[in-house]
Amino acid sequence: MALSIESLHIGMKVLHPRYGVGVVRSLTTHTADINFDDAPRTIAPDTAGLTSAEPTATLTELQIPLETLIRDTAQSVVEALGLEKDDAIVEGLANRWQRGVLVMQSADTSLQPKEVPIETFFHKIVMIRNNLRVLEQKVNASDKLSDADKFDMQQYITRCYGSLTTFNVLFKNKDEQFRTT
Repeated sequence: MALSIESLHIGMKVLHPRYGVGVVRSLTTHTADINFDDAPRTIAPDTAGLTSAEPTATLTELQIPLETLIRDTAQSVVEALGLEKDDAIVEGLANRWQRGVLVMQSADTSLQPKEVPIETFFHKIVMIRNNLRVLEQKVNASDKLSDADKFDMQQYITRCYGSLTTFNVLFKNKDEQFRTT
């Protein structure tokens, strides 16, 4: 279906029968400035045979990109249901640490302390654990390392786990904690 000037909006991708796909940059009463791959052009949409180059939805005679409609609708639903909160509960973090703050204070009292939300710190600890697990799997599966090299590298990984056991107190479930065995 050919597009009229009223159905266009700035940023919309359109398809011209001769010039291909372009992006609407500005609109006047009867023309649209569209950037095509070869050059910018001024087109009269009512006679040019323009069609939409992206999925669209028409709502009460308003035509917008489908991606925009879905994103805006989904965001509205999330907000209306109260699903997105700044103080959301972090899965796996022990309840007593939820919404807590890690404070790092220098011995030099003239320096300000650094505060990090425990949820952020916990996320980083979990990422270290996950990356260590992947490293451990890659070392064990490597056909280029000798058994002695695998053993040595496994010892370093085990020591890393041991150093990180300090943070086991943050985990809700014991089976997710760091272990040295």
